[in-house]
Amino acid sequence: MPEYQSIVPVFAVADVGATMNWYQDKLGFWSDPFPANEPYVFAILFRDHIEIMLQRVEDYQRPDIYANRPGGVWDAYIRTTQLKELYEGIKDDVTIVKPLRQQPYGAWEFEVKDPNGYLLVFSETEE
Repeated sequence: MPEYQSIVPVFAVADVGATMNWYQDKLGFWSDPFPANEPYVFAILFRDHIEIMLQRVEDYQRPDIYANRPGGVWDAYIRTTQLKELYEGIKDDVTIVKPLRQQPYGAWEFEVKDPNGYLLVFSETEE
């Protein structure tokens, strides 16, 4: 039986280069774009054990659907360690949608909106 190994979110963006730079500068990712020089049509962002793929779509604007659900609509849920330190290190440089807080189900979370409107949730569960 095949074993699934991972899942990678794929975000449509109008500007792969600008998005890559934001993820590198604000969240510490490194990237592998294609082609080697701009204008890029695709990139993979890497940090630790996670990846996010970017696909260029001419003039793309993501619809804002966050308010369509009482708890918000998320695009990527990133489990991490040292969440409080991460929050303190980036909170003044990114758009925080919901600040660091403990959820009723026990996880600590905060929500960040990237420059394309994608909602990233960073989470840590205390053991």
